[in-house]
Amino acid sequence: MKKRILGKSGLEVSALGLGCMGLSYGYGPATEKQAAIKLIRSAFERGVTFFDTAEAYAHGVNEELLGEALEPFRDQVVVATKFGFEGGDVQKGVNSKPDNIRAVADAALKRLRTDRIDLLYQHRVDPDVPVEDVAGTVKELIGQGKVRHFGMSEAGVQSIRRAHAVQPVAALQSEYSLWWLEPEKEILPLLEELGIGFVPFSPLGKGFLTGAISESTSFDKTDFRNIVPRFSEDNRKANQALVDVLGQLASGKSATPAQIALAWLLAQKPWIVPIPGTTKLQRLEENIGAASIELSPDDVRKINEAVANVTVQGDRYPAHLQARVDR
Repeated sequence: MKKRILGKSGLEVSALGLGCMGLSYGYGPATEKQAAIKLIRSAFERGVTFFDTAEAYAHGVNEELLGEALEPFRDQVVVATKFGFEGGDVQKGVNSKPDNIRAVADAALKRLRTDRIDLLYQHRVDPDVPVEDVAGTVKELIGQGKVRHFGMSEAGVQSIRRAHAVQPVAALQSEYSLWWLEPEKEILPLLEELGIGFVPFSPLGKGFLTGAISESTSFDKTDFRNIVPRFSEDNRKANQALVDVLGQLASGKSATPAQIALAWLLAQKPWIVPIPGTTKLQRLEENIGAASIELSPDDVRKINEAVANVTVQGDRYPAHLQARVDR
């Protein structure tokens, strides 16, 4: 697995990380604990050194899982987690008050079985707390040795600039994929200007870009895609055109649609590190295979042209969640 450095932070990670949320939260029933630990350790054995979790993923259960899985080789990996929701509950809204940040960091250290958090993100911008106070609090934690680097998630241009002036932002984590290109407008140019790394979550469109989801797919009742407009039956049918385009491109490279989607992200900038998640070893190996696919500038141009002819249908979040995205 090749390595990348997130912006100017000096934080070196594998070119692809592992998003661990889905092992415990969001996509139906949680994976059985020992199976989840085995998957995480399999990722490490295959060269993945960057693992992503959050307090809000099943109220800390995902952090506990990751802490146990990574404990045997903790010093060889980079662990990212997040603060910013009241009581670690997305339904209760945001809370980035300094006292809460400190409390969440201390609790995360225990759950992760570690003495430092390599990358601590603000999960969502809190409109009631000046972002300078947030950055200043994380700066204190860095000074205390509890945290190594500061990150933000789904933050807008002005919030990033203001926070970065207080404590350098090592990485921004936001959604970015072939079916969500909005970061290209303002975010990517800003990150390049400031030397901030970019960590795309949902780089496979919450699974849709793999080709494994169709209009007839039924999700578990606890799967949050049930409330995502982009995943309505009609929109899935309409959005299939994008997967068809990826399939055609993939066949010419002896690859899968998922691998082309990830390789395309890796080809955008050397400081971009996608974090696809999965619960299956087969999918993990497929995703990791994308890191060895080299797309030429001409390949990227052809993909961009093909995708530009497909209009993706449906919002990526329901309205109440979209309201928490800082723009």
